[in-house]
Amino acid sequence: MLHNIGSTDRWVRIVLGIGLLALVFMGPRTPWGYLGLIPFITGIVGYCPLYHVFGRKTVQPRMQT
Repeated sequence: MLHNIGSTDRWVRIVLGIGLLALVFMGPRTPWGYLGLIPFITGIVGYCPLYHVFGRKTVQPRMQT
């Protein structure tokens, strides 16, 4: 699978996802926190389907040697 999410974007998604998932278990205990699965999984995998649809990439191209 091709990656279309750069390293900084991945870390932001992972931290944001964990923060939203924490809402399920702590704080207001709202089921809306399950939306945190989306940024968490896309951050772990390194691929975002919406980026693909809109033709966006935040990953740096690799240098050819």
